[in-house]
Amino acid sequence: MSGNRAAVLHAPRTIRVEDRPVPRLGPRDVLVEVRAVGVCGSDVHYYEHGRIGRYEVVSPLVLGHEASGVVVDLGPEARAHSVGDRVALEPGVPCGRCRECRAGRYNLCPYVHFLATPPHDGAFARLVAIHEDFAHALPEMLSDEAGALLEPLSVGLWACWKGQVTAGTDVLVTGAGPIGQLAAQTALALGARRVLVTDLEPRRLAFAQAHGAETMDVREGFPGARGTEADVLLECSGNENALVDGIRALRPAGRAVCVGMGPDVQATVPLAVIQERELVLTGTFRYANTYPAAIALAASGRVDLDGLVSARFDLESTERALRAMHDDPGTIKAMVYPSDGGSGR
Repeated sequence: MSGNRAAVLHAPRTIRVEDRPVPRLGPRDVLVEVRAVGVCGSDVHYYEHGRIGRYEVVSPLVLGHEASGVVVDLGPEARAHSVGDRVALEPGVPCGRCRECRAGRYNLCPYVHFLATPPHDGAFARLVAIHEDFAHALPEMLSDEAGALLEPLSVGLWACWKGQVTAGTDVLVTGAGPIGQLAAQTALALGARRVLVTDLEPRRLAFAQAHGAETMDVREGFPGARGTEADVLLECSGNENALVDGIRALRPAGRAVCVGMGPDVQATVPLAVIQERELVLTGTFRYANTYPAAIALAASGRVDLDGLVSARFDLESTERALRAMHDDPGTIKAMVYPSDGGSGR
């Protein structure tokens, strides 16, 4: 194939749409024509600041890691897919050999090749190459948009697993962005007795409420101060105050799961509360072995992926997509369609 149009970050707030070489295929790689790519908060952060923590954009970089598409070519040893298959991309390909990979914690692999994390290009491009094991077959009933959103669904699913959410659990989700919405829907699908979602954007709260959650506007108080208790906190905002207030709202022996990443590398937590109540505080970093379960969950209809998409853009308008949330705070998920034939449906 020839021609690989891509949206490339050259400097903070500077995106150029240009032609790039067609990716070379490794022995077990597949070449995917990208049909839909979700805009993640990390993409926005790279676009605005040129870095996230220790990861800095020092050379032109293609953003985008929430992607789905169609297989258009195969490496010489690839057997898992055929040309024409629709796939969802799991964007982190680990080494498979290190200690963490061998222990099944491949999300913690120090050698992972993760799309749109410097120095690895992402999926705001017509064509992407990926190892066949990380291109997951997309069922016919799931749209291209839903295929792309299996990535944030995996984040929400992993958070619920880390929080040990099960039937009868009371869950507090702080932050009603895409991850918070999907964490809340997943918790309900896993049998949570009650899910309370907090935020300050009315349209996001309305979406969460329409999908089965109770909601609270944080401008009117915080759960702990209102007498609300939970077994599990899923902190999805990256806000230190939300983490502190959420921890204070936990019952004894509860679990606090840090999902959202804020701009600061350190945060203060109420250690006395954690000790006195014997709370468990844990972080999450991406996910491992979630895609089969996420696909089954989405295919069952118990989570609404398509409904999250509130703004749509072609590749030439990628910079507008990256500004969508800033321009309209009620935006839940912006989606980019890199291919001429990509409609997202």
